[in-house]
Amino acid sequence: MPFLITDPFPGAVLNHRHGRVVPEGLEIVVQGHYSARNGNTITVNGAPARCQDGEFSAAIILNDGETEITARNESCPEKVCSVRVVWDKASQPRYRLAIDDNIFFLRDLAQRRPGSLFDSFYLRGLRELNRRYGVKVVLNLFFTTPENDFTLADFPDCYRSEFDASSDWLKLAFHAHAEFPDRPYQDEAGASRLGADYDRVATEILRFAGGRAYSPTTVTHWAMVHPSAWGALVARGTRLLSGFFVPCTGSSYTGGDESLSPDLEGDSYDINCCLDEARSAWLSRHDLLKDFASGLLFSKVDLVCNNTPVEKIRPLLTELANDPRTAEVMDIVTHEQYFWPFYKNHLPDHFARCEEAIRFCAENGFQPVFFHEGIAGSPLTP
Repeated sequence: MPFLITDPFPGAVLNHRHGRVVPEGLEIVVQGHYSARNGNTITVNGAPARCQDGEFSAAIILNDGETEITARNESCPEKVCSVRVVWDKASQPRYRLAIDDNIFFLRDLAQRRPGSLFDSFYLRGLRELNRRYGVKVVLNLFFTTPENDFTLADFPDCYRSEFDASSDWLKLAFHAHAEFPDRPYQDEAGASRLGADYDRVATEILRFAGGRAYSPTTVTHWAMVHPSAWGALVARGTRLLSGFFVPCTGSSYTGGDESLSPDLEGDSYDINCCLDEARSAWLSRHDLLKDFASGLLFSKVDLVCNNTPVEKIRPLLTELANDPRTAEVMDIVTHEQYFWPFYKNHLPDHFARCEEAIRFCAENGFQPVFFHEGIAGSPLTP
């Protein structure tokens, strides 16, 4: 049996639900496997472990934001294993709403030139949700429409003061150059364009909306970014990426046995920011994970409003809220095009779906946050 720590998982972001908060820090139980033939005198960060039938466990206290946990078999000095974890010290139940694929509302405003941003039914509806529940919203933008009849460069700067005044609850961020092709940054060739696409969108946001309304991205188009481009995102201020981390076949995203990505032969998980299978599997059942090499956090999307009928939203979120692995952070996403009557898959109840998710979070003590701040909206220090 290999000598390894099985819990916590490498890169796990831990909070009060994963242990016991004590004056010294967060007390957790570390568990793992060992081979009895190598002896059973095991310590974890210096604390003696309880060993029985090839399993060891030890209680330790985390008092730093990040901690290296090291288990040693004192009877066999070459047997050492480690994992690094994050303690989210100031964690509280929280949620965010991100809306992907935005470009139509900007084209509409540019064409009509009304006196206010909120003459747009779309922004007016979002403002009403903010006034009712305090929700914070990030709109992830394309540079151009699918028809290539409008780009962000065509949007006027006459609404800059309104964007600035609303920036406490409304942010704009990069998503991709355009809706098509799908998965634009999934392979290395596409990933090489990501930096230029990001800068083009960011430049326009800063021009017409200003710095306070601008947010580093937390969701790229299709949530697939080749690892070779992670550094480009980090260099531009990205600290978190959200994905679905779902099995390629029979996922909740497709709603049945339809293959989510038949072209990804041999892969078990998809819409997973191109993370490896082990971490994707773990994130499919947990809120947050950190990749220490890049510095990126990864978040599991809990709900896609445009894929979920109103009557299924509350049961889905209730199940997540009742599971300590997924109860601290609600990552809610939807897509702009489903709000628009001209869109072929328009959802007349799209605002109602979003409101049902937001209402659930508000009624159950989840605070609205921006994920680009702190640890997925949690302050870095308590």
